[in-house]
Amino acid sequence: MPLTDKIALVTGASRGIGRASALALAKAGAHVVCVARTEGALTELDDEIRAATGEPATLVPLDITAGDALDQLGLALHQRFGRLDVLVHAAAMLGPMTPMSHLEPHHWEKVVALNLTATYRLLRSFEPLLKASDAGRAIFLTTGRVARPKAFWGPYGTTKAGMEHMVRTWADELEQTNVRAVLLDPNTMRTKMRAEAMPGEDPETVTPPEEIGPLIIELAQADLGLPHANVVFAHWKAQGATLVSA
Repeated sequence: MPLTDKIALVTGASRGIGRASALALAKAGAHVVCVARTEGALTELDDEIRAATGEPATLVPLDITAGDALDQLGLALHQRFGRLDVLVHAAAMLGPMTPMSHLEPHHWEKVVALNLTATYRLLRSFEPLLKASDAGRAIFLTTGRVARPKAFWGPYGTTKAGMEHMVRTWADELEQTNVRAVLLDPNTMRTKMRAEAMPGEDPETVTPPEEIGPLIIELAQADLGLPHANVVFAHWKAQGATLVSA
C-alpha cells in the first residue's frame, strides 16, 4: 500500500485511463477524489473501489471546463484535507477528425476549453494544495501526436502541444518546491477516444487501460527517485516497459 494516507485527484475518472488510474490509486492506499461529468459512472467506480478496498472515494460530478467550479473544488479540498499529494489529469477530448481548414469554430473552442484551458484552471486551483504536500506529483496525459503530427488530428495534437508547453513552464516555476510534474504518453490503449479515432480497429487487439495502473502508482510515489528535474516524460510501452527521462 505505497500510497496509504495520500490524497489523489483524478479528472476524467468515469472511464478509460482516468478510471483505471483512480482504481489503481485507491488499491494502492490513496483516498481518491474522482472527477467526471457522468454521475452514474462515478457511482459505479465508487462501488468497485469500495469492493476492492473497503473504503469510499470522494465523487465530484463536475465539468472541468467550468473554471469557477474548479476554484470551489480547490477550496473544498483545502478545507477537508489541506493538501493534494497526487493529481492525474486524464480528461481530454479528441475533437472532429477533419482538415484544420474545415474545422467549425465551435468545435475548436470546445477542444481548447477541455484540453488546454481546463489544464490552466487546474494548475491555478490546485497548485497551493500540491505545494502543501510533502512531495506533490502532478501527472498529465499527453500524446505522441505532439511530436508526430498527422493529418486530421489537428485540434487534439495542437491543444496537447500547448498543454505540454504549459506544464513545462509551470514546472519550471516550481523548481524550488517539492512539486514535480510528469507528462505521460499512454501510447495505444483501448479507450473511447481510441475507438472514435480508429473506428475500424478491433478493440481486442488494443491494450486495456488497466495495464497502465502500475505505472501511475510508480509515478505517484514520493520516493520514486525522479531525476532532479522540474518535469519528466514517461512513455508507456507494451509488456509494461517504460522510459522515464527529463
